[in-house]
This record gives sequence, structure tokens and C-alpha cells, in this order.
Amino acid sequence: MTTLDPGARRAILDACDALRDDGVRMLERLVRCPSTLGNEASALNEMARIYEGIGLSPQRVPVDVEALKAHPGFSPPLIPYAGRDNVVAVHRPRAATGRSLVLQGHVDVVPEGAEDEWTTPPFEPAIRSGRMYGRGAGDMKAGIICYVTAFRALRAAGLQPAAEVQMQSVIEEECSGNGALACMVAMPKADAVIIPEPGPGLPALYSAEVGVVWAFVTVTGRPAHVRDKQAGVNAVEAAMAVWSRFEAYEREMNRGERIHPSFRGVNHPVNVNLGTFEGGEWNSSVATRARMGLRVGVMMGNTADAVRADIERIVAEAAGDPAMKGAKVKVEFRGFHADPCIFDMQAPIVQLAMRSYAEVSGNELRHYPATGLTDGRFFQLYQGTPVACFGPDAQEIHGIDESVGLDSMHDITRAIALCIAEWCGVERAA
Repeated sequence: MTTLDPGARRAILDACDALRDDGVRMLERLVRCPSTLGNEASALNEMARIYEGIGLSPQRVPVDVEALKAHPGFSPPLIPYAGRDNVVAVHRPRAATGRSLVLQGHVDVVPEGAEDEWTTPPFEPAIRSGRMYGRGAGDMKAGIICYVTAFRALRAAGLQPAAEVQMQSVIEEECSGNGALACMVAMPKADAVIIPEPGPGLPALYSAEVGVVWAFVTVTGRPAHVRDKQAGVNAVEAAMAVWSRFEAYEREMNRGERIHPSFRGVNHPVNVNLGTFEGGEWNSSVATRARMGLRVGVMMGNTADAVRADIERIVAEAAGDPAMKGAKVKVEFRGFHADPCIFDMQAPIVQLAMRSYAEVSGNELRHYPATGLTDGRFFQLYQGTPVACFGPDAQEIHGIDESVGLDSMHDITRAIALCIAEWCGVERAA
């Protein structure tokens, strides 16, 4: 690892300070892109413009289902991939003397939920009390702007990385990870990865993350007029009976002896969520059909394959229960099929991230065993590439009035800039 000249270090940090306001404006433009599932094109195009603006040539990386479906990290998709290609850009030095690096982030965001509950519209970024509010501001468009601004700061200081640096803007981190997988497979293996995912209300460094399996359970009953209610089988009521079995499964999975040491002290790390529900046709008819969308956590020591088998077993047992009165139950798997992951906290890139953050902020990055997941698992599990997954403080991600702290975003930008310079080494800018 390169020891950075004190003068270069100061110049890089000064450049980060000078670019701070420009980074905020860049984040505002990116948050205005309503990049929910299937609608990522505006954010991807914005990232292509951003990469061009820092002197790099963007290229599109498609998600080829046929090429990827045999990969152990692949998840069955929710929708087709046409017109939704990831965007990457690569910096190549004049003389590669340092270590290569991937800077990666996802542009997709979850739905905004009840827009009328937001203080300001979710895709109209607003700054209040040092925080930017908007869907995706924290998760994780601020992180993307951090790494872009960090790279710009090196250039503004008259320097550039003395190693290859890949920048990857990917889709579907929120539902499959297939965008990250496609880029990882398509691009050369790097020596390390930085993913500036947000911390849980404070800057944090991901130490571990659970896996996730998505399942869709459909229950079909027997419709009847409400006057003959007892002659029917209500699919909505039957679906709730199936859900109660998943609640019991969640309790079982959170028993102390099942929790991996990396999650000791974390309250309820394995979460099973009833995320979507559709059911019934008419208030005065016994409901024919109900459909539940489930998210099931996977603890270390368990696997996505084993949890999928658990889900199939639970559904089969429910279908055979006499209390279901003959309601039919089936399960489909689309979206996440992701194994849990432990990150190597002793890896040089992780230690560098911790040291750089402490230097620029005077604080430590809290180690964070996450009850959700990130794209970092692909590089760690399937490529053996060390990952430093750390980012600014974000609040209410996936909720109402999501926000990111702008001071925290600036600290992460400065830390990433030092990481790039020390990890890759520097040469005079072209």
C-alpha cells in the first residue's frame, strides 16, 4: 500500500472541500430520478453523464439471464432486463503501479410508499437542518456521489490513481443483486472493492449481513355469496393462517442457539416480512384468491437453498392442514435468493477505510452486522475480493422522509478519496 505524500494528502482533502457544494447539487439531480424497479433509465443516463463529466467513457453492461442463471449468486428476476443495462466506467493509468479498485453503488430505489405522508415530495430533494431528504438520498445515491466526488478531488489536486479504477452503477440491489453480479462477471477482477452503502443512522462499516429469500405465496379458496358464507372458503383468511406459520418460523430462527457469533447482541436479526398482500374481489363475496409477498432472512450457518426448502415445507404443511378447509396453496420464488456473508474486517482495504475515516472525521466507523444485505456479498463470496462497505449516515431508508446527513456524506467522500490515493497510488493527472 502506498504511503501518501503529506502535500498530496492535503491537496486532495482541500479539493474535496472545494467540491462539496457541487457534490450536493449532483446528488439533487440524481435523487430527482425516480429510479424504482423498471424505471432506472433516468438514473442510469444521469450516471453516464456524470462519468463523461469526469473524463471517463461510460459503457453499458446488460444482465444476460441465460449467461448468469447457473451462477450460485443469481436470483430469479421479477421483470425483464431490456433497456435497463448497468453503467460502468474505467479509469486506466499511464503506468499501473498500484492496486486496482472497484467503486460500486446501486441506482435503484424502493417505492416511495404513501407520498402524502412525506413532508416534501419524495423525488423533489429538499435540504433541512443539514440533511437532504428524498427517496434514495441515503440508500444509496449519496454514496455514489461520494465516490465520484472523491475521484474528482484527486483530479482537482493534479493527480489520478496509478491503478485501474472501475466505477459501477448497478440496478436491482433492492430485489435481486443481478445487476452487481452481471458487472462483477463482465469486468476484470480487482484487488479490492468499496461500496458506500449507508450506515444505520450513523456512519458504519458492514461487518456481516444476512441472506434473503423472496417468495410469493398464492392461496385459492372457494368463492360464495356472503349470504352463504359458510359454504365458501375465504382465501384471505386462509392466507392469514399460512402467515401465522411464518411468524412461528421467524421465532424459531431467532432462538439464541441459531444466531451466529457475528450477530451476538443484535436484537432479532432474522426477519420475516409480509411485504405485499393482494386479496379478494368484492366486499360481499367470499374471497377467491389472496397473494402474499414474503421476505425471509437467512442467518450465517444457514443457506438460501435451505431456507427455500423451509418455505416449501411450511406451505406444503399449511395446504394439508384440515383447518384450511381445502384451500389450495402454492409458492413461487422470484427476487432475492441470497446467501449470508461475513466480511473480512482484517483485509487491508477495510483497515485503510477505518484509518482514513478516523483521520478525516476524528471518529471511528462503527462495525455493523446488517439485518439486511448489500451487493458486497458477490465480491466476498464468489470472487474472494475484499470489500469495504461503508457509507454516510442515513435515516428512514425504505420509509417516509428518507434522508442523508450532508456532513457525514462529506466525511465519507474525504475518506474514500484518501483510500483511492493510498490503495491505488497516484500519478500526475493526464
